[in-house]
Amino acid sequence: MKKKGICSLLAAVGGALAMLAMLAPVAGARTPVAPYGAFAGCPSPEEDPAAGGCFTTTIKGGHFKMGSKNVPIEKPMTLSGGFDFLGKVSFSPSGGLTKVKQKVPGGVIGLTGLTWLTEFLGSDALTLYATTELAGTPSSPLEPPITLPIKVHLQNSTGVLGPNCYVGSNSNPIVLNLITGTTSPPPPNQPITGVDPTFSFDESRPGVILASNATFVDNSFSAPGASGCVLTLFGFIPISINGLVNSQSGLPAPAGTNETVQNADTALVERINVYP
Repeated sequence: MKKKGICSLLAAVGGALAMLAMLAPVAGARTPVAPYGAFAGCPSPEEDPAAGGCFTTTIKGGHFKMGSKNVPIEKPMTLSGGFDFLGKVSFSPSGGLTKVKQKVPGGVIGLTGLTWLTEFLGSDALTLYATTELAGTPSSPLEPPITLPIKVHLQNSTGVLGPNCYVGSNSNPIVLNLITGTTSPPPPNQPITGVDPTFSFDESRPGVILASNATFVDNSFSAPGASGCVLTLFGFIPISINGLVNSQSGLPAPAGTNETVQNADTALVERINVYP
């Protein structure tokens, strides 16, 4: 399907959403009908009367570079929710961004520089994971740039960093502005270019539009310093290691020194199909 055609179709869908929002009933929340279970993150009319469209986006690959740390996206993450005809995004209780642990190269030692930890715990116990979490409400999937406010939870199975070691927060998020075109970052970063999706209809799910194999990019965002990172071992009083994490990771990192590339598939459908 050509871009012009899909844009016209989405515009028509947007007009229909306004009518559907005014007709939505008020009652208890529901679950999607088959075969639309993948859209469970979309709020029902009872949960959000205004949302008339549903979406689910699977980020299936790419990488996230923040400061001096570059984390490959090896495990798929899913962002799912609903949107109204003005582009406002909302979620059901099961919606939002799935919390998926991505392995961080270098582990806890690379993050902190505390090489002596291997003598007590061994290298296997010092594996480090980064989990991307929402730190606000993203913008509509129909209108790039897609604004995605996030925070990154740094975790270790032995609890070396404590339970609340984050880069970014709800009050000070990392704000991505994802596009499929070419970026214009501040130096020293150079422009990078994404890939537009291929549009098609899902024959197994009537009304579902697929936007497949897109590559979204952003290398103009900044990243704050770490917070809540504490060394919690051997029953000692927890010691803040935010400074160590920042110095080892190049944080805070100004715009022009970070980068994300995200390979994604998106599915869109009118909510009337999901919750008839």
